[in-house]
Amino acid sequence: MEGKLYLCPTPIGNLEDITLRVIHTLEACQAVYCEDTRRTGQLLRHLGVAKPLVSCHAHNEAQRGQEIVERVLAGEAIAYASDAGMPGISDPGERLIQRCQAAGAPYEVLPGPSASLTALVASGLPVQEAVFVGFLPRSGKERREWIARLGRQTGSLILYESPLRLSDTAKELAQAWGDRPAVLCRELTKLHQQVLPASLEALGRLYEAQPPKGECVLVVGGRAPAGPATESLEETLLRLLQGGLRAKDAARQASDLLDVPRNVAYARALELKEQLKNQSGSDTLE
Repeated sequence: MEGKLYLCPTPIGNLEDITLRVIHTLEACQAVYCEDTRRTGQLLRHLGVAKPLVSCHAHNEAQRGQEIVERVLAGEAIAYASDAGMPGISDPGERLIQRCQAAGAPYEVLPGPSASLTALVASGLPVQEAVFVGFLPRSGKERREWIARLGRQTGSLILYESPLRLSDTAKELAQAWGDRPAVLCRELTKLHQQVLPASLEALGRLYEAQPPKGECVLVVGGRAPAGPATESLEETLLRLLQGGLRAKDAARQASDLLDVPRNVAYARALELKEQLKNQSGSDTLE
C-alpha cells in the first residue's frame, strides 16, 4: 500500500455504513492512529482486523502529528480514525493535514459517514451556502460574539449540541435571532433515529422539562434576505429587551445582526427601554 496518511471516516451509529475502501485501508496499513483506542479497537474487532493502535486525540495531536509525518515520509501507510464520522469535523484531523502539508507528506481523505451532511440533507432546509458550526463556545463573550456573527449568515447553520443543553441553546438562539425554522436530528443512522422539523422556540419549549436522548445535530434556517419582511432595528431591540437583555447587550446584538452602527442601536435601545418602563408603570396604575 502506498505510503500516505489515510484519514478514515467511521460509522456514526450503524456499523454497516463503513465503506469497503476504509476496511481495505485498515487491513493494509502499518498502524492505526485513533482518537480513542478502546472505541476504534471495538470497530477493528468487529471487522476482524488486527493492527497496532496509537492514541491521537486533541491533547496530543501536535506531538502525534510529527510522529505520523515522519512515518509517512519513511514510506509507511498510516490510517487515522476519529471516534465517529469524518476526521477533522469537530474531531482531530485538521492539524494532522496541516502537518502533512507543511512537510510535503502525502495524505488522502477517504469519503464516508458524516453527521453534519446527513443532518443537513435530512433537515429539508436549504443546502446552498450551508455553514458548519459544530459546538458553540460554552459561555461568555466568545459565545455571544459567535451567535451574533452566525446570525448574519443567510445559509442553513449546522450545530452540534449536548442533549442536556439543547433546550437552553434553542431558546438563546431564538432570543438572539428571532424564531427560525429548526430541525433536530437525533441518533442519526441508529435504531431510534429521529428527524424533528420545528422552530427554535418550539424546540426550546419541547425539551425544557425532559431533554432528548442521544447525540443531537441542530440545523437552523439562515437569516432571511433583506426585504419588506426583514425585522427592523426597533422590532429587534424590542424583542431582545423584552427577553430580558440590558440595553447595552440588546444594542450590541441588534447592531451585529442588522449591520447598523452600534451607537445608533444603543441610543434607540435606551429610548425603547424607557418607553417599556413607562408603559409598565401605566399598566400597573390601571
